[in-house]
Amino acid sequence: MSTPLGPVDGTVVPRYAGASTFARLPRVDEVDVFDVAVIGAPFDGGVSFRPGARFGPSSIRQASRHLRPAYNPAQDVAPYQVLQAVDAGDVPCNPFDIDAALQQIDDGVTELLASGARPVLLGGDHTIALGGLRAVARTHGPVALIHFDAHLDTWNSYFGADRTHGTVFRRAHEEGLLIQDAGTHVGIRGPLYDARDLTDDARFGFEIVRAEDLDRIGRDEVLDRVRRRVGDAPVYLSIDIDVLDPAFAPGTGTPEMGGLTSRELLALVRALPPEQLVAADLVEVSPPYDHAEITSLAAATLGYEITSLMARADRAAHTQGGEP
Repeated sequence: MSTPLGPVDGTVVPRYAGASTFARLPRVDEVDVFDVAVIGAPFDGGVSFRPGARFGPSSIRQASRHLRPAYNPAQDVAPYQVLQAVDAGDVPCNPFDIDAALQQIDDGVTELLASGARPVLLGGDHTIALGGLRAVARTHGPVALIHFDAHLDTWNSYFGADRTHGTVFRRAHEEGLLIQDAGTHVGIRGPLYDARDLTDDARFGFEIVRAEDLDRIGRDEVLDRVRRRVGDAPVYLSIDIDVLDPAFAPGTGTPEMGGLTSRELLALVRALPPEQLVAADLVEVSPPYDHAEITSLAAATLGYEITSLMARADRAAHTQGGEP
C-alpha cells in the first residue's frame, strides 16, 4: 500500500493559507488513484424557504481550514494516511433547471464511482441527494438510507414541482433506489402539513427516530435501531445540517427548534457501521444565515468524521488482507 498524498501540513503552512480544498486535501488532478472524493454540488433551486445553500460547498471548504486533520482521536485513525482522499471540485449545477442539475450531479458522482472512489457530496440543498443516490444505486444496487434531518423529506410536491429538497426520498423510494424497510430518519421534529405525512412515510419503508427520542431511549438504543434496520446492506448517509438545533447550526434554510446538539450528532455519526458506508452527503448549509462559520464548521467537522469512518473501514480491510 503506497503512502497517500495528504493535506497540507498545518505546522508548516498556516491553516489560513495554502490550498482552498476541503481540509486542504490534494485536488483530484494531483493524484492518479484515490479512495474517497469530496465533491461540491452548489445547487439550491429546490428550496422551499430560505435560499443560499448554493454557497455551502465553498463555505464548508473555508471552515475546514479549522481542522487539524492528521489524527482523529475520537475514531483512533489518521484518515488521510490510511486512504487517499481528494477534493474533486464542484459539479457545474444548472441553477435554473432542477432536472438538468440532478443529471449533472449523477454524472459527476458516476465518474467518481467508476474510479473506485466513495463520494462525499457537499451541498447544496437536499435535492442533490437524488442525483447522488441515482449514481450510487446504479453501481451498488439499492441502498439502506441513514438520514439525519429535522424533516422527513418524503412529501409529494411543492408548488407543482416533484423534485425538491422536501420530496427527495419519496422520489428515491419510487425510483427503487432504496432498500424497502431499511431506512431510518433520525432527528425528526416540528409540525407537519398533515397527519397522513407519517402514514405515507411508513408506507415508503422508513422508521422515524424523533429528536426527543434521544432523551427518552438514549443514544445506544437509537444506534441499535439504525443498525437493525440497515442489517448488512450498503449504506448511503445523508446529513441535513438542520438536524442540529439552530443554536448549533443557524445557517440553514428551514431551521427547527429542539434539535440535536453538536456533541450528540458527532457521537451518533462516529458509531455508524464504517464498512458499509458507500457514499454520503452533507446538505443545507446556507452561509448568508450563518454567524462566525458556526454552521459551516459543523458541516466541515462532519465531513472529516465521515472520511474517518471510511478510513477505519479501509484499515480493517487492509489488516484482514494481511497488509500493514
